[in-house]
Amino acid sequence: MGIFTRVRDIISSNINAMLDKAEDPEKMVRLMIQEMEDTLVEVRASCAGAMAARKKTQRQLDECKTRAARWEEKAQLAVAKGRDELAREALHEKKRYRDRAASLEEEMRHCDQIVEQYQEDMRQLEDKLSSARERQRLLVQRHIRARSKKEAQERIRKVDTSDAFVRFEKFENRIERMEAEADLVNFARKPTLEDEFAKLQEDEEIEKELVALKDSVRQKAGTSQTT
Repeated sequence: MGIFTRVRDIISSNINAMLDKAEDPEKMVRLMIQEMEDTLVEVRASCAGAMAARKKTQRQLDECKTRAARWEEKAQLAVAKGRDELAREALHEKKRYRDRAASLEEEMRHCDQIVEQYQEDMRQLEDKLSSARERQRLLVQRHIRARSKKEAQERIRKVDTSDAFVRFEKFENRIERMEAEADLVNFARKPTLEDEFAKLQEDEEIEKELVALKDSVRQKAGTSQTT
């Protein structure tokens, strides 16, 4: 089972556990991303370890090939000197290093596969992280809007179910009653002496204006008859 498959199973398990507990959505997303980030660090460390192991294997392989080549040269020298038995021993050493080199080459191929798998896991996990961070941003915004809407609706419902409007209506009725009482006070008040003299003066001015108006009408009528 690949690292990424294991990570996916772990994250999926934690998501289900958090959903069962009805955790805060923002907290849940943060935990998911945190675990993915921690896993990415773990995978990178494992990949670095595999690459280091590959380099070590490569050094051992190069050393084996070098020693095999040296024993080849020694075998040739022994044959040139007529030392066949010594040449055989040199060839045995050469074969031993060549066999070791073949084993190391197989180990190198295995290391390459492991490193390649780690790199693929990292690419997939980085893509998932990028997508998760973007979804986190959108989910957080949606959560904030939903929470604000819920709080607003709760406040509206609280006002609707309270006696606030009843109190407002009572207060409005009280003000209207006070206004009506003020009008009645003005209506029932007896005129003072100054009010009566002011009324006489007003009537006198009206009478004078009426007389002047009648004189003006008579003058116009007389002028029309003379013409």
